[in-house]
Amino acid sequence: MPSPEKPPALAGGVVTIHEHVMRLLDEVRAAAEAVAKSARFVRVRTDAIEAYAASLPLGELENPELDAATHYLGPPEATLAYVLTLDAINFGSGYFPKLTKRPGLSGYFTVAASLKDVYEARGPLSSSQLKALTQEDCRVIFGQQNNDDAGVKELMGLFSRALNDLGTYVLKEFKGSFPALVKAANGSAEKLINVLEEMPFYQDVGFYKRAQLTAADLSVARVAQFGDLDRLTIFADNLVPHVLRVDGILDYDPGLLDRIEREELIAAGSIEEREIRACAVHAVELIAAALQHKVTSMQLDYLLWNRGQRPMYKAQPRHRTRTVFY
Repeated sequence: MPSPEKPPALAGGVVTIHEHVMRLLDEVRAAAEAVAKSARFVRVRTDAIEAYAASLPLGELENPELDAATHYLGPPEATLAYVLTLDAINFGSGYFPKLTKRPGLSGYFTVAASLKDVYEARGPLSSSQLKALTQEDCRVIFGQQNNDDAGVKELMGLFSRALNDLGTYVLKEFKGSFPALVKAANGSAEKLINVLEEMPFYQDVGFYKRAQLTAADLSVARVAQFGDLDRLTIFADNLVPHVLRVDGILDYDPGLLDRIEREELIAAGSIEEREIRACAVHAVELIAAALQHKVTSMQLDYLLWNRGQRPMYKAQPRHRTRTVFY
């Protein structure tokens, strides 16, 4: 996929940066469409889009909110810090089969609930505390101290790096203030991507899944407002493509599907992995168009991701990739 063009360092760069940011998600959409049209391993069933769009229960999209049972929802500034911190480590689905999970919870909800417990017991983690967290600290925080799986240990190391990066960035650029980081986006979800991609684990070129999701989560938690949430694409991971495949909107090459069903890891950045993500992005854009854009891609992501929590979807393997991007 083509990389987003970086703005030149010119005088009056504020305007140039703004123009760059406002093109970024158009580039994501265009790149996804180009990949979908030339894909070798994944196909979007365009003939099925219209009927599928008409079948979706759009009533489920009213007033989305974070689940208070598994997410910290306290005073606004503390909640904002929680959301930024959680979304800094909102990755690891390729490692989750080996993660020690809380009873009845998935890998993501185990991580979210574990961080919630820390915030409720100790208060919000400051940027200085995040900067100092070690791999072993993360093993304790997320309940993995007795899990000796090498992949899980690796994931906890990646979590500590991500949290160290966030703490360092907020300290250096925003004087330790999480609200100042969000304020730097000037009410634009698209510009927030540009703010967050200064950290390495957000440099998900072509998708920007976690950066986009952070804007959505801050909005859903009602701790930030963005005037351009309709600009967001879906948050391309491994669950929404899985739902679309099970529902007959995406077709996978038989060899790729066999590898997924055998729970073979699909390499990060491989042709197959990028086609899966890009075709899901493009398919949802087609669904939104079939619905005459009465709903946004972000709303469709919310609907499809929650659909993926149902037993019928969980019973079938989805692709697993070990990456910091989802």
